[in-house]
Amino acid sequence: MTTAATIDRKTFMPFQDMGLEADDVVSLPLDDLALRVLKSARAAGERNWQNWLLGARNRGYPTRPDAAQALSEAWAWLQNRGLIAWDVEQSSTPGMFVISRQGEAALDRGLPWIRAVERLNVQMVAELEAKARPQFLRGDFEAAALLAMKEVEVAVRTAAGLENSLVGTALMQRAFRPPKSPTDTGGPLSDPAADGGEAVALMELYKGAIGLFKNPASHRRVDFTDPTEAAEVVLLADLLLRLLAKAAPPASRS
Repeated sequence: MTTAATIDRKTFMPFQDMGLEADDVVSLPLDDLALRVLKSARAAGERNWQNWLLGARNRGYPTRPDAAQALSEAWAWLQNRGLIAWDVEQSSTPGMFVISRQGEAALDRGLPWIRAVERLNVQMVAELEAKARPQFLRGDFEAAALLAMKEVEVAVRTAAGLENSLVGTALMQRAFRPPKSPTDTGGPLSDPAADGGEAVALMELYKGAIGLFKNPASHRRVDFTDPTEAAEVVLLADLLLRLLAKAAPPASRS
C-alpha cells in the first residue's frame, strides 16, 4: 500500500507528466488544472491524493509553495465536483480515493463538457430538471436540447389552450399574436396592455427559438458536437418556460 512514509522510495512522475512549469500551474484556470491533475493521477495509477500532492510539492515544485497550493486547490475542486470519491475499501488510510463515474466521464469528454455541465449548474424548471438535465449528463446533447424545446412547445400549447395539431412556429404565432386592432385581444398568451413592439418581440422570440432549435431536430438529425451550445439551448428553454409562467392566463397557471 502506498503511504506518505514510502513516497520517497518510489518513482513519482505525475507532475512531470503534466508538463507544467510552476508559473503554468499558478496561472491555469482551476478547472483546467484540476482535469490535468486527474489525468496525471490516473496515468500514474496513483490512488492517494495526499501522496500525489506531497510528491508534487517536494519534487516537482520545491521552491514554489504557490504552485503546491494551486495543486491542492485543484484536488479540492475535484472533490467538490464529485469527480473523485473516497475509497470505501481503504477508508482507514487518509487520502485514498477513486475516480468517480462523473470523473471518468469528464476525462473521456474533456474540459468543454465539464464547463458545459457547470453552465447548467443552476436550478431549472422542474420539467427540465427531470428530462433535459439527465440526458445532457449522459452526453446526449441532441436529445437534451430537443427535449427542452419540446417542453416549451407543450407548455405553450397547454397554457394557450390550443389544439394538439398546432405545432412549431405556427403554434407560437397563434399563442402570442399581438392585437391587430383596439377591439382585438390577440392570442391567448398576448398581453393587450403590453407595448406593441415588445409584444411582437416576445412572439418572435418564441418563434425563433422553436424554429431554430426544435423544428429541425424534429425532422432530421442535428448533431450538437459542442456541449456548450447544447447547454445554452437548454438554458434558453428554461428562460422561455419562466417567461411563459408570467405570460400565461391565470386559469392556466394553477
